[in-house]
Amino acid sequence: MKVFTCWRAVSVAVALSVAALAAEAADLVIAGRDDIYGQGLAQAVAGYRKLHPGTDIELLKLPGNNLYQKLKLSMREGTGAYDLVMMDDTWSPEFIANGWLKPLSAALVDTDMVESTVSLGRAPSGGLYALPIVGNVEMFAYRKDLLAGKGLQPPKSWDDVLKIAHTIGGADQGVSGVVFRGTKGNPVVTGYLPILWAYGGDVVDASGKVSIDSPQALAALKMLIALKAAAPKDVDVYGAAEVRDALQKGVAAQSIEVWPAWIAALDDPSKSRVVGQIALQSPPGQVKGPAPMLGIWQMGIPTDAPHAKLAADFLAYLTSPTTQTQLATLGIPPTRRSVFADPALVRQYRWYPDQLKALEAGRARPRVKDWQQIEAILGDSLQLALTGQLAPDVALRQAAQKISHVLPVVSG
Repeated sequence: MKVFTCWRAVSVAVALSVAALAAEAADLVIAGRDDIYGQGLAQAVAGYRKLHPGTDIELLKLPGNNLYQKLKLSMREGTGAYDLVMMDDTWSPEFIANGWLKPLSAALVDTDMVESTVSLGRAPSGGLYALPIVGNVEMFAYRKDLLAGKGLQPPKSWDDVLKIAHTIGGADQGVSGVVFRGTKGNPVVTGYLPILWAYGGDVVDASGKVSIDSPQALAALKMLIALKAAAPKDVDVYGAAEVRDALQKGVAAQSIEVWPAWIAALDDPSKSRVVGQIALQSPPGQVKGPAPMLGIWQMGIPTDAPHAKLAADFLAYLTSPTTQTQLATLGIPPTRRSVFADPALVRQYRWYPDQLKALEAGRARPRVKDWQQIEAILGDSLQLALTGQLAPDVALRQAAQKISHVLPVVSG
């Protein structure tokens, strides 16, 4: 055990030393995401270098979980490894509460930025610590042609969604009435939250107490289980790939969850059999109005950033209308109203007006210090109910009990 502990300590020290050396070697070190977000950041870095020749910028492009762990390690140890850090909006409450991020100037924000996205970078006191750079928001999809063929209107409530699912799914055995991600953890929680909020429930209430075992939460879970009956038989193990595949093949009438990164392929003839037939809107309401889930990616400056002034200048460039427009052409959803209204982009992405409406009405996941742990607990319980291994009320009660043990530690 002593040998393992020693080896681990040495490994951590080496990793921190390497990161620190990288920070000293460049004028600006950015820790960002991989995939399309990494492509967008690389393009922004290239554009900034043209305006500031000779500026040495190092861009790290990392998978989400790896990025989170590296950021926590570096900022907790005060290594000064990074000047700018990209964060999921559920990470920033933890980073802000721990004092790991510098306060940002209010001058970095203007009225063109969608306020629902900006607010996620604020501390409870109102101070600004992060800016939104990716305007992700969860949307609802339905087949216009299938609804029109049955004389059905787009759903305004989850009751409507269930009615449409039974009507279309019952009439056409080749088409499921609805599809969603049922895999435990983040996938099933992400689909459940807009239903939960529409029924007036929440995971954690305004006072910071667990509220997932409420009558509203139970009604929402019963709705999700009712929808499963009109979904593919193995929907409880569906992930993003299966949902996208069902939509593109035209074998699903509705999807309770779609994200901007999934949408473009629906209008691509080489990938989709339903080009032009998928309509998007905010998830329906029920007792309360629609509450699309926000999935914003942010950028902040660590308190130990060696080049904080240059970092703030790059952040202003990254969130500018020009750069946000350039990123949008790659398929990265913007955080500015003017970009959503750009005529060329609206021609490219016909769903932009509806996406902006969803973003403006969007709701954040609970602003606690470790949402990932709470989400894992809730996701396990939801899937147990979805697969019939636990009664819905028992599943939620067990989730509430487990979360209550975590929450005091999480929320400090």
